[in-house]
Amino acid sequence: MSDLVVALGLVLALEGTLYALAPGGMKSMMRSALEAPEQTLRMAGLFALALGVLLVWFVRG
Repeated sequence: MSDLVVALGLVLALEGTLYALAPGGMKSMMRSALEAPEQTLRMAGLFALALGVLLVWFVRG
């Protein structure tokens, strides 16, 4: 359970860093995401999911 909390903390720290350093870039990325087709977002999400699971698996294995 503590690993999950640490992972969520890291996600928040990374997201916060991006918003703090480049708020205009993040707004631009959000606009791009709103204009992108759902299928493109779904495939990007599945790719990120698979990459994240593989990364955790290799680090923990």
